[in-house]
Amino acid sequence: MQYDAIIIGSGQAGNPLSESLTDQGWTVALIEKAHLGGTCINTGCTPTKTMVASAQVAYYARNAARWGVHTGKVRVNLPKIVARKDAIVRRFRSGHQRKVNSRENLHLHRGKARFLGPRQVAVGKHVLESERIFINTGTRPDIPAIEGLEKGAYLTNATLMELTKLPKHLLVLGAGYIGLEFGQMFLRFGSRVTVIHRGSEILTREDPDIAGELQKVLEAGGMQFLMNARTTRVAKKNGRITLTLDDGNGSRAVTGSHLLMATGRRPNTDDLGLDKAGIETDKRGYIKVNGRLETNMPGIWALGDVKGGPAFTHISYDDYQIVYGNLFEGKNLTTENRLVPYSVFTDPQLGRVGMTEKDARAAGRKLKIGKIPMSWVARAIERDETAGLMKLIVDAGNDRILGAAILGSEGGELIQTLGAVMLAGAPYTILKGAVYIHPTLTEGFFSLMDDVKPVE
Repeated sequence: MQYDAIIIGSGQAGNPLSESLTDQGWTVALIEKAHLGGTCINTGCTPTKTMVASAQVAYYARNAARWGVHTGKVRVNLPKIVARKDAIVRRFRSGHQRKVNSRENLHLHRGKARFLGPRQVAVGKHVLESERIFINTGTRPDIPAIEGLEKGAYLTNATLMELTKLPKHLLVLGAGYIGLEFGQMFLRFGSRVTVIHRGSEILTREDPDIAGELQKVLEAGGMQFLMNARTTRVAKKNGRITLTLDDGNGSRAVTGSHLLMATGRRPNTDDLGLDKAGIETDKRGYIKVNGRLETNMPGIWALGDVKGGPAFTHISYDDYQIVYGNLFEGKNLTTENRLVPYSVFTDPQLGRVGMTEKDARAAGRKLKIGKIPMSWVARAIERDETAGLMKLIVDAGNDRILGAAILGSEGGELIQTLGAVMLAGAPYTILKGAVYIHPTLTEGFFSLMDDVKPVE
């Protein structure tokens, strides 16, 4: 079967691309082996943040007396929380199905795709052909080789959200974004949570002051951390899971009821037959692309997480915008110097954009830095949510913002204002003269800008 384009994977780049290409009159084959919507809708952003919202309500209810409101005993109904999550996932998924059904030139092929050559892809018994192929197959959990783990005594981010009975003691292996979000979620549902991490700091990509502050907040909420601990063995017996840990000074054991593996992601490329198409990957299996998202094979692109780099849904969508703009709008868009804002949806949220302080120093930049606690922000005080801090990294030579971190209530929303200033190439001082609504969290930028000063 001949098509104008073949899209492998219906994630947050593949879906809008398939719709836009058919709207241009192309005949498009969209291949999906599981559910429409990719990781984001089915096992990532949508279900996770839906359940995080339930966890936050549980937290507010349990701590309502802090705000002068008295409630009865708080009980978490996990089956109802999961059912609510599933309903929203189905709603989003069915929305994509309706868009597919409404386009006659868009043909959905269910099954696993495999390259037969640089212009041929097999799906079941069918062979599809096209001069243009787009790969959007995403990633999956990367499960390390640990003795005993092969017996399946663990959960992933996807399977953890299917539980309808609350874990008594959830062990979380990994202190990255996924581990912390899920750890705090189940802590607030009522589980005991212990995070095991082989490093000395959580969120190793972030500045130590930011990561350290978040760890303090999570510990204050009841989360336990075992740092500098390498897991050497996993054993399951009588419904209990025991991890053997090596902290450099000997072995110790920690036992829980459930184990979440939050040890990173790996690309879904190992069974695509990329060698048959001559498509190059790096040593971890991520597809190599140039700034225009083109692979080494002309006419084949890779979009989203499968190409490596920042693994965020909004980046996948921006990849789609780059490819579409270059194909149909006469643009020359690239990923080079792309500004990537993101948020870690713990409470408080961590909103981030641009360079960290450690990255800026490593690049030899002369800096100005501003940093204030959220306890200086009137709206945070009024809400009694003063945990966290705001931090701004500025180029001392031109006063432009290099990066920022906001660990605080609605940090993911707040960071986007600073990202917009960075996109405009404006100096941070433009915010010193701004008029902010009082009282809002954004008003804290007054104090943040005033705190900016040169550092060694």
